[in-house]
Amino acid sequence: MRTMGTLYLIATPIGNLEDLSPRAVRMLGEVDLIAAEDTRHTRKLLSHFEIQTPLTSYFEHNKLSKLDGILDVLRHGDVALVSDGGMPVISDPGYELLCSAIDNGHDVLPVPGPSAVLSALAVSGLPTDAFVFLGFLPRKAVERCRKLAENASDRRTLVAFESPHRLSAALRDIEAEWGDRRLAVARELTKVHEEIFRGPVSAARAYFANEPVRGEVTLVIAGRADVVQRKWEAARVSDSLRDSLEAGESRSKAAKEIARRSGWPRRDVYQLDLPD
Repeated sequence: MRTMGTLYLIATPIGNLEDLSPRAVRMLGEVDLIAAEDTRHTRKLLSHFEIQTPLTSYFEHNKLSKLDGILDVLRHGDVALVSDGGMPVISDPGYELLCSAIDNGHDVLPVPGPSAVLSALAVSGLPTDAFVFLGFLPRKAVERCRKLAENASDRRTLVAFESPHRLSAALRDIEAEWGDRRLAVARELTKVHEEIFRGPVSAARAYFANEPVRGEVTLVIAGRADVVQRKWEAARVSDSLRDSLEAGESRSKAAKEIARRSGWPRRDVYQLDLPD
């Protein structure tokens, strides 16, 4: 008798189709259904390898309505979950399906392969012994700065995804919140126009300001340097904030800069009550 079906998390190429493993090709051809983030994208991949397995969409805006149907297939057959590129479930909508499959008693097995996170980290030239993946940085500047501020003290290497049209804004906020750290900007990994920029954030801002950025972007940023900074006295912080405000600088901008130099949290600087 056939046991309950298995959900396979199958990594697909992030660019170069030659990176799809022989095992992944075999499994995509053997399962009963493939759940894909974008069926148009995945259909091209399946066509290239002459795979004719039935395909269904499973993405952010239909993941709840599609969930029961996919679980029905899993009751008597195997399902492959794929994203547009890389390992599924990592910063994509597959997480709910994964959890539901586990809760319903199904085996969930990985078919490993390409990963933009690990590929960018490996070639970044930054420490790889410990790192933090931040996923996609928030779209709105206020939320993005808040997330950056929350991770400002982390000494581990930080990895994040960013869209090409927000890269300049993200680099600006990274420099404002974290200072001019070293980073790598990995763009279009494994594709024809693959590019890896390494250097300080300020240099990256200048480099990518010259022309429109295209393609998928992964940022790898150095953690906070393990340098002991002598914290400023409260009076010095207050005097610096007053001077900046009197010079016409906004409180927000002044707080960022003073926090960077003083060792004080930006929020504490911003909320200082200045004596008359």
